[in-house]
Amino acid sequence: MHTLSSREFNQDVGRAKRAAEDGPVVITDRGRPAYVLMRHETYLRISGQEPNIAALLADPASEEVEFEPPRLGADAVRGADFG
Repeated sequence: MHTLSSREFNQDVGRAKRAAEDGPVVITDRGRPAYVLMRHETYLRISGQEPNIAALLADPASEEVEFEPPRLGADAVRGADFG
């Protein structure tokens, strides 16, 4: 885990963002942990707020995802047996 002082963070935000690629970055204020910088995906995962299917489909990046569902065979659809 990386640690940066508030001053280091303010002077080089890019460095903090690059460090957050490897995991959470603790930002200290007067030598004490005060904030944590992490990737948004990490936050969603650890907070239990991963996106649902509707949010994933609404994401413009989802247009680039290729999806070819498997074809169902003739026996996949059949009438109900009420007997």
